[in-house]
Amino acid sequence: MDNDDLQGNVQGYGRADGRSDTSFYRAVKTYVLRIGRMTAAQERAYAELAPVWCIPFEHRKINFLDIFGNTNPVVVEIGFGMGTATAELAARNPGVNYIGIEVHKPGVGRLLGEIRRRDLKNLYIIEHDALEVLSEMGVDASVAGCHIFFPDPWPKKRHHKRRLMQRPHTDLFAQKLEPEGYLYFVTDWLEYAEFALEQLERTPLLHNKYGGFAESQRWRPETKFERRGIDAERPISELFFLKDA
Repeated sequence: MDNDDLQGNVQGYGRADGRSDTSFYRAVKTYVLRIGRMTAAQERAYAELAPVWCIPFEHRKINFLDIFGNTNPVVVEIGFGMGTATAELAARNPGVNYIGIEVHKPGVGRLLGEIRRRDLKNLYIIEHDALEVLSEMGVDASVAGCHIFFPDPWPKKRHHKRRLMQRPHTDLFAQKLEPEGYLYFVTDWLEYAEFALEQLERTPLLHNKYGGFAESQRWRPETKFERRGIDAERPISELFFLKDA
């Protein structure tokens, strides 16, 4: 693929006023907002902590230095669920900054509670559609890593268009990664893993660190969805791609 093709895939959503056109990302949602009751603890955490630890979605580029007060590498997690693994990673790695993106309010409330309980200073949340966040707020070549753990596999063929791990979404992820930054994807749905592998291998600027499925990364905490997959005897498949230097 030549540079013109790449520009069309990644940056071809521009508008006359210079802002990104996110209509492509709004047209087909990669998630469904499920109704879920927040516990009393989650409601309290959300009310008290969201004004401090949640970054409002805006149509302007984010400045990580303003948010974190340092130049440590930034890792973005898309769809953190209830946030248990996210909080654990942030606690283990105080020299890394984390931004978790999630649309489900109970999970946001739960992670806010973890931020307070663990006294985390290196983790913020954006409660919004991740594709719009990256398109509108993400600075090119600014993110050290992107975590996508157990997203909805959308197993029915008619729903494959909703899958997060496909082009041009993967082109957008690559655009926001810094050189030698990584994209780490995990699923318990083998057909989705094979689909994502094919899509990532077709994504310009990315290359597969392992040549096929990745070795299990021991530093990744186990998630609730992973345990469900293991209990159901589904294989856990991992992909680890790097951005070209």
